[in-house]
Amino acid sequence: MKQKFDLSGFKNNDIRGVIGKQVSEELAYLIGKAFAQWLITRNPSLHLQKGTVSNSNRITSVTGNESDSKLSNVVVIGRDNRETSLPYQNALTTGLMEVGIEVIDLGVTGTEEVYFATRHTKALGGIQITASHNPIHYNGMKLVAENAYPISKNSGLEAIKSLVKNMALEPDYQKFLGKNKESKIQRLHSTSFLTEYIEHLLSYIETSKINPLRIVVNPGNGVASHVLDALEKKFIELKIPITFIKINFEPDGQFPNGIPNPLIKSHQTVTQQAVLQYAADLGLAWDGDFDRCFFFDENGRYIEGYYMVGLLTEAFLKKETNATVLHDTRLIWNTIEVAKKFGGNSIQVKAGHALIKEKMREESAVYGGEMSAHHYFKDFGYCDSGMIPWLLIIELISKTQQSLAELTSASINTFPSSGEINCTVENPQQVIENVLARYKNKAVNIDHTDGISLDLGEWRFNLRQSNTEPLIRLNVETRGNKVLLAEKTDEILSLLT
Repeated sequence: MKQKFDLSGFKNNDIRGVIGKQVSEELAYLIGKAFAQWLITRNPSLHLQKGTVSNSNRITSVTGNESDSKLSNVVVIGRDNRETSLPYQNALTTGLMEVGIEVIDLGVTGTEEVYFATRHTKALGGIQITASHNPIHYNGMKLVAENAYPISKNSGLEAIKSLVKNMALEPDYQKFLGKNKESKIQRLHSTSFLTEYIEHLLSYIETSKINPLRIVVNPGNGVASHVLDALEKKFIELKIPITFIKINFEPDGQFPNGIPNPLIKSHQTVTQQAVLQYAADLGLAWDGDFDRCFFFDENGRYIEGYYMVGLLTEAFLKKETNATVLHDTRLIWNTIEVAKKFGGNSIQVKAGHALIKEKMREESAVYGGEMSAHHYFKDFGYCDSGMIPWLLIIELISKTQQSLAELTSASINTFPSSGEINCTVENPQQVIENVLARYKNKAVNIDHTDGISLDLGEWRFNLRQSNTEPLIRLNVETRGNKVLLAEKTDEILSLLT
């Protein structure tokens, strides 16, 4: 009997969806096979031996710049701590092995650990099983090719989806179920590159320059805790005077303290309160797979990702003048101003990790930032990391002798912003066209890089459509005028209903 799959979980940049509907063990198995076949097409000179699993460190490593040396016949796989992530990893592994790809099992990881291991082992590709900040009944996968190159809809994900669709019509696709799968998978042992990964993280800062700091760390019961423990151990070894105050620290796939999504305001409270309770110098929180890091200053105030992009731009340009940084189009004035002040070049680009990584490669940009708290680094294979940002910030705090509040207050006051406001509408494109018609004759500049961005002199806004939902997203900023900010935000919102 032919099996039909709901393939709507294939998005522009990853695979994610409702467990048992848009993602399942059966689908994971087919994705493993399809990914393997896609990799073989991409690398036709491969010599394959079916059913091989690696649990050793014998793969020659590569660090630093991207390497064009011979790739190993390997895919690395890691997973978050959701209850379905291990079964999905087992199914993916079976599919990959049946085609002849060697598999390195990284165990429980954050997404950036898969990025690192893919480059470190010169692997053909990598997969992280994760639903990140999505609700508990979701799961998904993020796929990368060699050098952790992003696989998006246009760069391979659509082709992999087509392969899965064709395989799903084969009558024997379910053969991976049962004893055959168990006999293969249960013998797997995890391989860790944690030591090498920690060394790489610390290479971004001058560890001898770090001043004593007390930091609240909140992984939200996701998977960041093992990395924080490893960093804490290294701090002690190197006599770096950092003290962690740990909350919601133990991994728990039931997420007893709520889904790890620090963008939800109600989820910010626990970190804010801990900063105040323990008189910490700053607070940090992560999403489930810790590829995004969120900051709270010493007063417990949440610092919008927009201002952290500016601060990280400063951190990099102080290290490398005349460098290029990238930023998304939603809020831009502060980042442009910071780049000018510190002698750098700023380029705006449409939001989305695949687009930003591609543009960073084209421009050899040292850093790319999105106000959604995705931060990308040239020396990390142009990938995003939720650990590198806060290390750079504690170095900046130490070198400037300023607190996080002091480092960000001027930017917040000079370019106040609304933060991203999401609105559900029936016809997003028509609504955007109506707003454009209302303001276009008054605009100093109109930009269509990502939705519409209109500069109206003393204020500007960006309005863009969600890629996956019937939503439009609004961001407004002004030149130091908070009253105007509130007025214009309300004015545009009235047009969206």
